[in-house]
This record gives sequence, C-alpha cells and structure tokens, in this order.
Amino acid sequence: MENSIIKSQAYGKDRVRVVRVVRHADGWQEIADYWVCCLLSGEQFETSYTKGDNKLVVATDSQKNTVYYLAKTLPAEKVMVPEVFATEVASFMVKKYAHVTTCHVKVTTKPWERMKFDNKGHAHSFYREGKETRWTEAYATKTNPPSAEQFTVKVNSGFFDLEVLKTTNSSFVDFWRDELATLPDMPDRLLSTKVLCQWTFVSTDLVTLQQLPFDAIFAGAKRNTLDAFANDPRAWVHASVQTTLYIMADRILNDFAAVDDVYYALPNIHYFPFDLSKFGLKNTQTDAEVYMPIADPSGFITATISRPAKGKF
Repeated sequence: MENSIIKSQAYGKDRVRVVRVVRHADGWQEIADYWVCCLLSGEQFETSYTKGDNKLVVATDSQKNTVYYLAKTLPAEKVMVPEVFATEVASFMVKKYAHVTTCHVKVTTKPWERMKFDNKGHAHSFYREGKETRWTEAYATKTNPPSAEQFTVKVNSGFFDLEVLKTTNSSFVDFWRDELATLPDMPDRLLSTKVLCQWTFVSTDLVTLQQLPFDAIFAGAKRNTLDAFANDPRAWVHASVQTTLYIMADRILNDFAAVDDVYYALPNIHYFPFDLSKFGLKNTQTDAEVYMPIADPSGFITATISRPAKGKF
C-alpha cells in the first residue's frame, strides 16, 4: 500500500513553437516568435498521480491547442508583447477550468530584427543575430479556489546570454587571505560575463498589469546593465562583480517603479594573462596583452535586489 504524499505537482506542454504575424493594410508587417511552456497545478490533479484517474486531466495537447487558439483570436497587441501574452494564457486557463488553481506560463523569444536599407526599415523582412534571449513567465493563481473571480498574477521577465566584456576598469583586491588563497591582487583586469537578469511584477489587477510598458522596461534593464558595466565613473562600482551587479539592479529599480525586485546571475568568465616569462617576455598586470580564456571553473555571483519597502501599483 502506497502511503507517500505529493508535496507539489504541475504538468503541461513545453516548447510550443508559435509565430504570430500581424499584417497591416499599408503592407507593414510585424512578427512575434515564441517558445511557450504551459503548466497546470491544483489539488484535484493528485489522483492522476496516485490513482491513475485522468478524468480531470486537461491533456497537454489541449494546452498546446490553447496557445495557438489564443495566438489567433486575441488582439494583436495582446500577443506581440510576451508578458501580455503569457498573462493572457495563464488567466484563460484558471478562468476556464474550475479545478486548476495555478497556471504557470513561460514565454521565451529571440526577437527578429527588421532589415534596414538606406536607413529605412523593410516592410516584411527580418534577420536574427546571435544575441541575448528574452523571456517571461506568468503565474495566475486563484485567491479562493475553485472560484476564478479573484486571482493574483505574478510576472517574472528578463534576459539571458547577454555576453559582455571589457578590457580594463575592473579590479579585485583586498579580499580574504589565508593559507588557501593563491590568487594575487588584480588592480586592473579583463572582465567578461554572460548576464542573466530577471525582474518581477506582482498584481491582483490584470488590466493594470497588462498596461505596463514591458518593452520599455526590457530595453531599460538592458541599457542599465550595459551602462553600469561600462560607464559608471565611480571606482568602487568596478571593485568586484558584486558591486557592479548591485548598481545594475539599483538603476532598474530607480527607473521603473512597477518592478518589485531584480535578480542577477553573473558568471565571472576568467581571462588570465598567459605566463610568458619563460620566453623572457613580460605579460603580467600592466604589461598584460595576451590572455588565456578559462571556460571552467568560473566564478558565479548572484543576488536579488529590492527596495526597503516594496512599491505598489
């Protein structure tokens, strides 16, 4: 007789590839290209795990069909912004199915860039560069299940694989020393990282949430990340990856009141000066010009930064 209990469960469809094209009367066209993951959870699904009872299971194929159905039937402005589309899919699921308590939808996109000729955007042609990936996930959770009259929506948005590098204006000195420390002080070093950045919104008002300038917040978060990394004039900001991370997040929180908190994960991808002393050549500290990239191991710095008192919107 089985007596184990289910602590948590969710199921659904992952990697649903959906492309929506908007065709304007003047010939101008837009495209959104998504990977969608949709997961459902609720107490009444437990018997599908413990008893083999599938009566309440919304098939993962049905969830896939819902993504395409909404991509077609929703107004274009509710599909072309990934945060809005994710909240639409999540809220649709918790409203439609009384036994669904939470729907978690993740949308990942690697945007197409519009081709330009003579500094003018082409009406219907696009290209894709190797750049960061934008993503968002929405959680719609009923406040008083099974009623769908009230539910909260939490949205996490962000980007990953934004690769950055600078050849100076980064240091790491005066760190803890003991018998296991072999790393020398580095008053100036080459610094590279692959940025993962995530920011969070929480609201009980879906309409207000969907009116947030998600595209502008994404662009601002990326701009603040790059500007703090490259341009902040204060030396202490570049004293470690930790301080640079803090300033990146602080800028985002100051610029966008709707953001509740900001999370960064920054691997420190090491580039060490190669020892050429055996050949009679100086290539250390201020003489360093030739470096050896080290893929593994790497440093890994993370933090979640928030306001002393969270703002409301």
